[in-house]
Amino acid sequence: MASNDSTSKTIIVALVLCIVCSVFVSTAAVMLRPAQQANKDLDRKTNILAAAGMLQEDVSVEEQFSGISTRAVDMATGKFTDAVDVATYDQRKAAKNPAMSDDLGDADLAKIGRLAKYMVVYVVEGDAGIEKIILPIKGYGLWSTLYGFVALESDLNTVAGLGFYEHAETPGLGGEVDNPAWKAKWVGKQSYDAENQQALTVIKGSVDSSRPGAVHQIDGLSGATLTSKGVDNLIKFWMGEQGFAPFLANLRAGEA
Repeated sequence: MASNDSTSKTIIVALVLCIVCSVFVSTAAVMLRPAQQANKDLDRKTNILAAAGMLQEDVSVEEQFSGISTRAVDMATGKFTDAVDVATYDQRKAAKNPAMSDDLGDADLAKIGRLAKYMVVYVVEGDAGIEKIILPIKGYGLWSTLYGFVALESDLNTVAGLGFYEHAETPGLGGEVDNPAWKAKWVGKQSYDAENQQALTVIKGSVDSSRPGAVHQIDGLSGATLTSKGVDNLIKFWMGEQGFAPFLANLRAGEA
């Protein structure tokens, strides 16, 4: 009988401990959520500023970001929209929701599956109008989906910068998408040719600056052919007709 009592007490103590631990973990998760969200927002803003070449180490991120407006773009019309609240809208979740996204089918060059109906972009404006625009980009590399931003200058053609904030590519190979020296090669390149056709591309090997078209070309990553191809595909997608090209064309014409 004593043995049974001991077993019962052990089970009860274990259950109580499980319940207490569960309550503690749940409470901690709820209490830490605002801080986690704040850190996530800070990281997003930091990456946007870095991609645009605007990040200053001695100035707070919030202060720097105050000059950037956040807007939503209707990908079907290529125009700004107020259909979603950019403060709460999650385009990653939207891309997984059939009601909020479109299946790309054979047009899925970047291998992302579905395109959210609305995409969030970031606009830097000055007295003369738009100075820079930062566009979200994503696409599959060798092992993972790369998430990042590409920034364009006021002509909506010249690349101001590019950066990826999330991926799982091989360190030292595909992971070189994070290398500052490689990212610097994007600055000053032209996304569109004289006929306004998407022309920006990542090539195999190194760019010969003396050859025609070099202004549209980026060096491939050494030893990372498939990651380079993935970046090439995602740039062609997002800067092309399935991506932001219609929006940029409307913006140039003052019709966005």
